[in-house]
Amino acid sequence: MSLQDSAQAGPRAAAPPQKDGKLGLALLVIAAAQLMLVLDGTIVSVALPSMQSALGLSESGLGWVVTGYALAFGGLLLVGGRAGDLFGRRRVFRIGLVIFAVASLLGGMATTGGLLITARLVQGLGAAMAAPAALSLLATTFPAGPSRNKALGVYGAMGGLGSVVGLLLGGALTEYLSWNWVMFINVPIALAVLLGTGVLVEGGRERGKADVAGALTATFGIGALLYGITRAGGGGLDTAALIALGAALVLLAVFVFIQRTVRAPMIPGHVLADKSRVGANLVMFLVAAGMLATFYFLTLYMQVVKGYGPMVTGVAYLPYAVGMLIAAGGIGPRLLARMPERSVISIGLTVGTLGMVWLSLLTPGQNPWAALLPAQLVSALGLGMVFVAITGISVRGLEPQETGAAAGLINTAQQLGGALGLAVLAAAATVITQNQSRPATPDALNTGYTYGFLLGGGLYLLALLTALLTAPKSAPQPQRDGA
Repeated sequence: MSLQDSAQAGPRAAAPPQKDGKLGLALLVIAAAQLMLVLDGTIVSVALPSMQSALGLSESGLGWVVTGYALAFGGLLLVGGRAGDLFGRRRVFRIGLVIFAVASLLGGMATTGGLLITARLVQGLGAAMAAPAALSLLATTFPAGPSRNKALGVYGAMGGLGSVVGLLLGGALTEYLSWNWVMFINVPIALAVLLGTGVLVEGGRERGKADVAGALTATFGIGALLYGITRAGGGGLDTAALIALGAALVLLAVFVFIQRTVRAPMIPGHVLADKSRVGANLVMFLVAAGMLATFYFLTLYMQVVKGYGPMVTGVAYLPYAVGMLIAAGGIGPRLLARMPERSVISIGLTVGTLGMVWLSLLTPGQNPWAALLPAQLVSALGLGMVFVAITGISVRGLEPQETGAAAGLINTAQQLGGALGLAVLAAAATVITQNQSRPATPDALNTGYTYGFLLGGGLYLLALLTALLTAPKSAPQPQRDGA
């Protein structure tokens, strides 16, 4: 978020002054929560074979261990964000954390596949309540200026870093403990975050009635869309996928109609009246689409083509994690203090695209230091800058009681983008591989994955064009914290 835009937001974006120690603790609380919620989307991936063996899960049931969390999380984000606006962000944040912790405990103790899948669905509910509330609380806790830029950078880093940490942590826990610990690990983290929530500033609360019709159509519409995309990506456009996608279109069309006619919509009209905020959500959608597909291709390249084990694969992701932390926690906020958001996003997406082009040069027998490790670092450095800038734009200039809706929207864009990008790019890579060789050889698989990286880079270029058309271009003005 540029400092000039923070100043223009005036009292809307202001947060009460806090001592540096409390702000540091607040940042730790929000960052830990966001990291935990995002990493749970991938932490079970490495443990799936162990879960299947221990619980006797079928192939379709195993898929639901991953899909169930994504559906509940993505489908309920708009509702969770709005609930924070109406009933209190800190209260909703705490309730979401408790639900998430209890579901994680029960999931780790599950003795049947059905219980594990149910726990994952409930985890998604808790995450959908806590994630948008975390971003809203960041906006109401940190004063406009450098401290908020830094906080947004760390928050953005957690959003991009969570998937990588999930793969690394999932591999370590499964290999050295058991699959149960990919669930149990959330409990102490959630309890620690709960203990620290007292330092977070609540901000204003909107007085009004809940938009029940909007909540229902949004939840089932987004859920159906995610299911249809996931189903199509796994088995093609079969009848179930087509029905789900058709239902999603109808429900989301009804949702839009409801939002335009009711007095208290789930997404207040002026939240989407800002061109830069709409653009930020589109950029997030496109970046998430390319990034999640990148993790998919990299994991397959390392495990199938190179033959790395789960633990080595996780360790090989460290350059990505380091790059994301450096960019979002340091470089991004510093650049935002000196240049417009449009420039920061453009630089980040250009660097991220170059990283994808570098990844497309991977070969089966290549030394990992030639492309695999350095290209990850370059790509992550670029995307880290993007995350901090677009996260700031998404909640800038709103009344405190409206930040939940905006936070739910940007999180939903990330979830939908990731699901669609993974489905489309994975299908494209499969077609390219099959055209090379049947059955697939390591060289043919490598060709499919490298073209997948190029397609992901193409999505980053579309995001760059979107940013150039929508992101603020005004130069920042010097400003102190709390101004």
